[in-house]
Amino acid sequence: MSDQITAAPSVAAETISSRASWIAELRATFTLAWPLVIAQLAQNALHTTDVILLGWLGSSYLAAGTLAVTFLMPFLVGGVGLVGAVAPLVAQARGSRDIKAVRRIVRQGCWAAIALAMVLVPIVLQIRPIFGLLGQDPAATLMAETFIQIAAWSLFPALGIIAFRSLLSAFDATRAILIITVLGVLLNAAIAYVLIFGHFGIPRLELRGAAIATLVTNIAMFLMMVGYVLRHRRLKRFHVLARFWKPDWFRFREIFRIGTPIGLTVLAEVGLFTAAALLMGRLGTDEVAAHAIALQCASMAFMVPLGLGIAATVRVGTAYGRSDPEGVRKAGWTAFVLGTGFMALTCTLFLTMGPSIVTLFLDPHVPENANALALAATFLVVAGVFQLVDGAQVTAAHALRGLSDTKIPMVLAIFGYWAVGLPIAYILGFVVGWRGVGIWIGLAAGLAFVAVVLVTRFALRERLGLMRAR
Repeated sequence: MSDQITAAPSVAAETISSRASWIAELRATFTLAWPLVIAQLAQNALHTTDVILLGWLGSSYLAAGTLAVTFLMPFLVGGVGLVGAVAPLVAQARGSRDIKAVRRIVRQGCWAAIALAMVLVPIVLQIRPIFGLLGQDPAATLMAETFIQIAAWSLFPALGIIAFRSLLSAFDATRAILIITVLGVLLNAAIAYVLIFGHFGIPRLELRGAAIATLVTNIAMFLMMVGYVLRHRRLKRFHVLARFWKPDWFRFREIFRIGTPIGLTVLAEVGLFTAAALLMGRLGTDEVAAHAIALQCASMAFMVPLGLGIAATVRVGTAYGRSDPEGVRKAGWTAFVLGTGFMALTCTLFLTMGPSIVTLFLDPHVPENANALALAATFLVVAGVFQLVDGAQVTAAHALRGLSDTKIPMVLAIFGYWAVGLPIAYILGFVVGWRGVGIWIGLAAGLAFVAVVLVTRFALRERLGLMRAR
């Protein structure tokens, strides 16, 4: 009897302790993630600013700028994915309290950024022959080339930013990332406005002005991040630039081993949406416009689970580094619940207010917009369901990255996007005749497949040997 009396308070105490630890994890994840979410939204605003300003010059400038940015983006996002491997590696080093490893990982992350940019910039500069092979309009190609000739060099600071941003994320300094990104948006808008239109006695540079603004802004953001790391009391002890020339080939290879699958996964996802846009182009102008509206809405909502996913990489990686399986479990599932919970809200918003949302993009009083608005509202219904699986797959993928598990998730993601999503989109869109709705259902199906397999993989992480000793 006495054993039962003493056991009951013990069980209650364990329950309270477990609940408190989940709440603490929730608080830690949210604190880490919210500046990253806003920073991701601000990062989008960098390109949006250029698009708006170039649109003021005229449709030909807007088209050329859009072509140039569309061409540059796959190289940038692939590089960002690769150098982003610094984040889980630094988080794991932090968890194991290995200060020397932190310095070496960040240093080799900078090396990787430089090496990758040296490979990518010469390719990006070949925009004219590449666009010629793709049958793009020669006049638009020449205008786009004037932008790329300058903007291509922004790959060096842009990829360097990722190495230092990974360090800041791993040590919970995400507010600094937010402040630097917002300052970058403001700086880019000011420089672009002055240079594009030629104010204050400066020559009117048009597309070249936008490109110079992009390059200068990325250099300024990189220098701000480096300065913050070198001066911050918690981070300067790592001496990340000490003996910068000294190689650490093991960690250099490790960044490419973990980061290459991440970069290829991101490229596969970007490629899927590019292919969907091309399929929409076969249906008509209204379908393309409606697709762009629905995709913009989905992309804005996606920034929240993406920020939570980056936080999950750090939280899972830190727990993994200190050999804490329970910490890994709580960090991964907390980010998953927060991400899918937010997407459930946007799903409800898209399902109930879709017709009102799309009028923010096209004037409903113009008769020519009626069909595009109706299509966009319909696409948003599918995008609502799409939100749930998109939030699940991105948080699961980032949680697995915290365990340095990237190769198998890459294979699963590419299969889901290209062997499941795209064929279903084509069959439903063109064979069955559901047109744009069928294409969006295909996108949702591909993401749903990836979400299921990646969430399952995280759930079975110990059985699959992902929690083996580092």
